Amino acid sequence: MTVEFLDDYPEPITSAQRAYQASLKLGLTKGADRSRAVLAMAQALERSFDDILEANTLDLEASREMAVPDLILDWLKLTPRRLETTVDILQRLGELSDPLRRVRNADYQLEDSQSYSQLMPLGVIGFIYEAFPDLGAIAAGFCIKTGNTLILKGSTEASHSNAAIADVLQNAIAEVGLPSGCVELITAEHGASVRDLVIQDQYVNLVIPYGRSSLVQQVMRQSTCPVLKSAMGNCYLYWSLNSSLEMVRWMIIDSHQSEPDPVNAIEKVLIHRQALPSSLAVLWNSLKEKGFEIKGDAELVEAFPQLDLAKENEWGNAYLTRTVAFKLVDSLEGAIAWINEYSSGHADCIMTESYQESRQFALGVNSASTYINASPRFSRNPSRGDSVFLGMSNQKGHRRGFISLETLTTVKHIVQGNGRF
Repeated sequence: MTVEFLDDYPEPITSAQRAYQASLKLGLTKGADRSRAVLAMAQALERSFDDILEANTLDLEASREMAVPDLILDWLKLTPRRLETTVDILQRLGELSDPLRRVRNADYQLEDSQSYSQLMPLGVIGFIYEAFPDLGAIAAGFCIKTGNTLILKGSTEASHSNAAIADVLQNAIAEVGLPSGCVELITAEHGASVRDLVIQDQYVNLVIPYGRSSLVQQVMRQSTCPVLKSAMGNCYLYWSLNSSLEMVRWMIIDSHQSEPDPVNAIEKVLIHRQALPSSLAVLWNSLKEKGFEIKGDAELVEAFPQLDLAKENEWGNAYLTRTVAFKLVDSLEGAIAWINEYSSGHADCIMTESYQESRQFALGVNSASTYINASPRFSRNPSRGDSVFLGMSNQKGHRRGFISLETLTTVKHIVQGNGRF
């Protein structure tokens, strides 16, 4: 992510102030009005495909001239299909039930009173994202639906696309009568750095960084606001001795189908040392036919010279490409220990026919989610259930796991007394 560091510039402060004032009003609006705004955003985006794609073309041309990596270009490139998916997600968000003011029983009760709790908005959310211009619109849908205002800080590579999308969203919000400042965009022209936004803890209640690990770590180091870490890639699969080769192949390939961001892609596979060499060769050849690059640890490379060597620093880092590294382990316990040390910690898998192994893995792996004989493939708009997801979090702080509407809420405890003392 390209960032200019200028310590004293007022735009992040004024944007945060506008968003804060808007959040005080937005948090009191009816659920029907917020849903209407999200649906209006979807309709406005659908009418603006040509303008957005034209702006995206400018970003792509400039990025190619600047020799931006192919990975970022893939994340940056919008297509009619990607925009249609964004519209579909916003429409679904608009049609979901209101996540706010749901009453829950309180954990405690006082004498002569009734205690309960309700889900409430967080307030102002900062979304710092690397390329992925369509994610700005999706994040706006999540925030408006939950009564939060949003400050967008995108990368310079996507500046034209981000501005075009933000303009469409802001106009749609204004047309339905929601307060000005519900969606703010901080652009490169403002001269503002990531740090300028993440230190506005007087106004900003949560920051969500989305992109490569380097961006997430930068935000974590600099922020004085609470941060909801997101994660992509570097998910592990443990291939047990008593499991199907074809199932392992399917899990790996399917996990890489969430495009353009391979959120839960299996990039590392731990293999029981007693696995049949013939099975390994069959699997690798099949993956290569699907366009995967295959790597191995030193022991596997010695036995199979056609493999590329996975360096030591690669086991703890995401490739974010169709690359998979394989490593031999002596046992399930060894696999769990390795995963807990090197995995990104948001989605890890096991392929086994043993119930005991599956339970040991699920309880022992220190990850936000574990998958047993199932692909970890990520979908923002799954066909089953009534949830839509922004991403995955691997932290144990504010929330962990899937970033849903409820993730962007907080709890307010209310005690109703009868006037006696």
